[in-house]
Amino acid sequence: MEEFDDQILIKSAETDEELCGRGYVHCTAWKEAYRGIVCDRYLDTMTVEATTARARKFPDNTLVAKDKEKVVGFAVYSASRDEDLPDAGEVDAIYVLSEYYGRKIGYRLMNEAISRLGDCKTIFVWVLEKNERAIRFYHRYGFEFDGSKREWTLGTPVTLVRMVMNRE
Repeated sequence: MEEFDDQILIKSAETDEELCGRGYVHCTAWKEAYRGIVCDRYLDTMTVEATTARARKFPDNTLVAKDKEKVVGFAVYSASRDEDLPDAGEVDAIYVLSEYYGRKIGYRLMNEAISRLGDCKTIFVWVLEKNERAIRFYHRYGFEFDGSKREWTLGTPVTLVRMVMNRE
């Protein structure tokens, strides 16, 4: 059983410092989680400045996980953008710094994101097809593949697969 870390606070991102923390986690967690899955050249060009600018541009529906004042994880959720799931909710992103793995922070971020999606009966995520760690996490949470795939170019093409959870 993974340890539950009740010292970590899960909350809405409300300050510029929290959005900067989201930017740091975004850049760092991508480099930690996607090395060997996404083109190294692409990952090497990622900067905290660019991911922080993105966090500031899209601050809505952002949750952060904080260890005291340090942002150590984040999640972003929204109404579905997929035409074939118009009434669903989406967890657009969920990342935790690798040094915080095993503390159920991702689980707590997912719980909060899903609770904020209200009455959505269907929740989905898009995940890199080769990201086995994330796929195991989503399976444990109750998500299953629905057969949908899309290609995304991150230096080189990668395949995303959709995982869906029904809450009925």
